[in-house]
Amino acid sequence: MNVEATSGAQQAQKAGAARQANAPQTVDYQSFLRLLVAEMKNQDPTSPMESTDYVAQLASFSQVEQSVQANAKLDQILQASALAQAGSLVGREVTSADGEITGTVAEVRLYSDGVMAVLESGDKIPVGPGVVIR
Repeated sequence: MNVEATSGAQQAQKAGAARQANAPQTVDYQSFLRLLVAEMKNQDPTSPMESTDYVAQLASFSQVEQSVQANAKLDQILQASALAQAGSLVGREVTSADGEITGTVAEVRLYSDGVMAVLESGDKIPVGPGVVIR
């Protein structure tokens, strides 16, 4: 039986390759568009692709575009829903999830990191699971 000697660097490289092989392969929208444009640019004009291939590419492009638009709309709906629910907190006493901040909600604001209840004291509490409403 032959056993090959390997260095620590080789073992780490093999482990990294194995993790990369097991990682899910995803292509974002911009990468897909770059790939599609590159493929179309590099086609041989004397040997055009089959019309079915072209239609399949257009269908893929259309599906990606629709998915991106649907995700954007869903994000907007979720954000509006969270803001509407948070609006019902105005005038009520709340306690933060860690129990350290308590007060009456004066207003609700939408920040880049989510919906925040602004207390009369000026403290801010993120609205979400764990917030105790009294």
